[in-house]
Amino acid sequence: MATRHSMLLIGVSILLYSRWWIMEFKTPTFQKVDNPASFVDTLFSRVMNYNYIYALNCWILLCPIWLCFDWSMGCVPLLSFDYHFIDPRVLAVLIFWIILITLIFRAFNSNLATSRLILMSLAFMIVPFSVASNLFFRVGFVIAERVLYIPSAGFCMLVSLGIHHISNYFKMRLLLYVSIFFLLTANISRCYQRSLDWKNERTLFQSGLDVCPLNAKVHYNLAKTSLNHTEAIAHYREAIRLHPEYEQAMNNLANILRDEGNISEAESLLRKAVAIRPEFAAAWMNLGIVLSNMKRSDEALECYKTALIHRKNYPDCYYNLGNLFLAKNKYAEAYAAWRQATTQKPTHSIAWNNMIVMLDSIGKLEEAKSMGLEALNGLPKDSALHFNLANTLGKQGHYEEAEEHFKQAIKIRPGQALYHTNLGVLYHRWKRYTLAEEQYIMALKINQNLTNVVQNLKNVQKLISKMNLTLQ
Repeated sequence: MATRHSMLLIGVSILLYSRWWIMEFKTPTFQKVDNPASFVDTLFSRVMNYNYIYALNCWILLCPIWLCFDWSMGCVPLLSFDYHFIDPRVLAVLIFWIILITLIFRAFNSNLATSRLILMSLAFMIVPFSVASNLFFRVGFVIAERVLYIPSAGFCMLVSLGIHHISNYFKMRLLLYVSIFFLLTANISRCYQRSLDWKNERTLFQSGLDVCPLNAKVHYNLAKTSLNHTEAIAHYREAIRLHPEYEQAMNNLANILRDEGNISEAESLLRKAVAIRPEFAAAWMNLGIVLSNMKRSDEALECYKTALIHRKNYPDCYYNLGNLFLAKNKYAEAYAAWRQATTQKPTHSIAWNNMIVMLDSIGKLEEAKSMGLEALNGLPKDSALHFNLANTLGKQGHYEEAEEHFKQAIKIRPGQALYHTNLGVLYHRWKRYTLAEEQYIMALKINQNLTNVVQNLKNVQKLISKMNLTLQ
């Protein structure tokens, strides 16, 4: 027995040392929103809040209707104490300790078999949970249902022991068994119901809202997964109201408001976000986009540069920086920025396409062609790349190559009127008028309002008529 205990102790010690080694012998750093109770100033308030969390964990074991994917950010409001008010939730702490002390008392004042069962049950509940109790070190959560997996075994043992004792004193055993059956059925049904909550992100976040309406993160996630802008804005605003320093919610809300044309509020939110977290690279980039839309190029440039200071590997920021340089007709700088974006992320399709279109527009057709071919090595199924490369090849007079890339673009992404229009223009220049007519007609079937295509179609039909008359 002693040897077995020694081996167990050595094994646990090795595991603990390995864990500390992985963590580089440092405790992790958490924010206040992760575990507000551990940041309470006074020892008394901190202890009382910890005990209230213990009571809530026990309540979740007893009545698992309160299950939530995240318990941070105000989900469990802190107990408040002052001279004129005592939080009524203190009663939950009192009840928790009365029950625990009663169980410990019974464990030492019952027969040997019962005492051992109660002590084993309590050990299963308390020992595994102790590492998440904030007693030894601060943890990064308020309540985490995963830490109740092993304690639930001890809880089940206590319930079984209680049922056994009740059956010894309760004469109507049939009623007892029926009651237990209905209790099990109810819990199985709840387990099935809870499993359905995990069907997708949306149902999971909605279930969290039912349990923790004061959790800013729940509202943030609901907004993030919403396809309705009005609903998303409402949830983001509620998240910010509940947690006024929620910089990620400010960033996302600002992006929606920018897309809806509310530029001034978007700017205000992003400035608040970077003031709260100066190293927030995404917010700096989005602020740059907003300022660029407001034609405040110099300020936008500073924002992009700040974003790149905080996140060196940031292809999206380089892409937006390139757009800013393009707007100022700084073609070399734009090219360098987009080139950096594609170096960091070779699949950054928009940056590749922008380079091709820009080089084409300033007459550097051979460079545009080379860029398109290089891009297609990594993105062979990108319809826009085939389309833009085809336009360049057409200007160079490489009609057969251009035709092939236009066809590839249409095959990858059918139903694009512009693709058929430009292929029609290619055939028109190539003097393949019948094929041009077919493509113009295809484009007009997709979009009847293309006046330039209507005119092109009339022109090519006149040419076809002249050719037919000549042949006659």
